[in-house]
Amino acid sequence: MRAIVIDDSRAMRLILRRIVGQLGFDVIEAEDGKAALDTLNSESEVPNLALVDWNMPNMNGLEFVTAVRADGRFKDMTLVMVTTESEQSQIVRALAAGAHEYVIKPFTQGAMLEKLALLGLVPSGATA
Repeated sequence: MRAIVIDDSRAMRLILRRIVGQLGFDVIEAEDGKAALDTLNSESEVPNLALVDWNMPNMNGLEFVTAVRADGRFKDMTLVMVTTESEQSQIVRALAAGAHEYVIKPFTQGAMLEKLALLGLVPSGATA
């Protein structure tokens, strides 16, 4: 299983990389949505999971989700917004654009694992 972590914060990319890496994901990173699209277009294998920040330069997370959902190559990729945007209207916008789930920062490792388990992305018996 593969994951891409998209966040302009290097520290947050490290935290998310560690969580999904402990679940057995091979993890790649991007510092914004544009870099993530460039990476996806150069990869031969589409990641199973994308963890996407909302507020980033160049291309924000909502723009990334919209672009990915418009491209049939990525139809099977699970998209999880991981962001400080906590207003209900923002959550609705992200889900309407095609995100599968929404995690509000700050989050605990357990909360992230719970969301990933709901999406069927945590191997049974796995703990991080």
